[in-house]
Amino acid sequence: MSTRQRRPARTYRRPRRDPVRILAFDALRAVGERGAYANLVLPPMLTRAKEAGELDARDAALATELVYGTLRRQGTYDAVLAACVDRPLREVDPPVLDVLSLGAHQLLGTRIPSHAAVSASVELARCVLGDGRAKFVNAVLRRVAAHDLDGWLERVAPPYDEDPEEHLALAYAHPRWVVSALWDALGGDRAGIEQLLAADNERPGVTLVARPGRSTVEELRAEPGAEPGRWSPYAVRLVEGGEPGAVEAVGEGRAGVQDEGSQLVALALANAPLTGPDRRWLDGCAGPGGKAALLGALAAERGAALVAAERQPHRARLVARALDGNPGPHQVVVADGTRPAWRPGTFDRVLVDVPCTGLGALRRRPEARWRRRPEDLDGLVALQRDLLRGALTAVRPGGVVGYATCSPHLAETRLVVADVLKSLAREGGTTVERIDARPLLPGVPELGEGPDIQLWPHRHGTDAMYLALLRRTS
Repeated sequence: MSTRQRRPARTYRRPRRDPVRILAFDALRAVGERGAYANLVLPPMLTRAKEAGELDARDAALATELVYGTLRRQGTYDAVLAACVDRPLREVDPPVLDVLSLGAHQLLGTRIPSHAAVSASVELARCVLGDGRAKFVNAVLRRVAAHDLDGWLERVAPPYDEDPEEHLALAYAHPRWVVSALWDALGGDRAGIEQLLAADNERPGVTLVARPGRSTVEELRAEPGAEPGRWSPYAVRLVEGGEPGAVEAVGEGRAGVQDEGSQLVALALANAPLTGPDRRWLDGCAGPGGKAALLGALAAERGAALVAAERQPHRARLVARALDGNPGPHQVVVADGTRPAWRPGTFDRVLVDVPCTGLGALRRRPEARWRRRPEDLDGLVALQRDLLRGALTAVRPGGVVGYATCSPHLAETRLVVADVLKSLAREGGTTVERIDARPLLPGVPELGEGPDIQLWPHRHGTDAMYLALLRRTS
């Protein structure tokens, strides 16, 4: 028998399951594999986990931060990981990259200690990827942990003076083309673009709307942690991160969750001066129904009827649900605003909140910044022009059209309006005049040079909504 002492056999240890990080990983997989949006898939996942007793409120807050923070800074983390991986990132399997990104966010974007962030990420990898890939995750994240975020930015981002757009793109985690577009919309303001990009990386609070005739601001303010909105007379903010689903008026459809920017767009259209009767209103792109519900309530106060049109049947059902219980006459129709299902000149007021890149709502949908491409603009801008022309046909002479986008991109805002007005002038027939929308939002500062208005996250705390008001004169 050998006198050499035998080594004890290694025992296998099961990986520790961390419900918070497993849920965050599953949410990232849904976003990556199915093209889902985190603000739609994460809340029901959290609800199920809470009901199953797997998460408490603190756990849910951490899972939310991990998902949104990882998605928000994806471009920056990709640059860091690329410097720590010995192959192109496109050759790393997406599930592995999701675990690495979650780890990078814990290391560079939270106060979690480095050793805990690496250890938790390796355990997650063992659970969802296996021990072999967990070793790869461990090696990469140890390299990431060698520097903090500022240290990594010094290594992966060019100096501002050499390439300002690329520097800002990596420092604030926006695609370069988005930085360029937003900077143009701000008129080249350096302080403004940095403030805007920083605001895009802040999670927005929850804002409610009290639908006139159905609920009141006073009712909503009775909720814990509620305070009045800054600009809209119907807005209430849940400043302590309250659950809107727990608000009775929201559950009953008498109030809703709606950004103040969207509320202001509806209010400006409703208050725009027109000549002649004011009986028939149209929301030409009504899905999912937030603006339609507010417009319907405002119309009801004046004895006007609202038609809410939506091209996609499943979104039209959401509109019908939002309008259910509206105190005035209303109708929801499945219709395409570029091929109107109504006679020309039918309506007194028309709103078209057109499909767009969504660059004005990057706070709410952080993954959208990485999905959109500059080439998306061609198809969207053509559709936006057609919808605006359809709206100007639908409104009667003397009536008003509101053209709105949740994007400040010049190609989707001022240039669309200018192109349509130029084409109508060349064709003859329909004539249009622009209305200065700024006086219709009293007390709201810095709305732009006019006559249209542009809201901003860093100036108004709203989505970057744009609105042009046009009165048809013949």
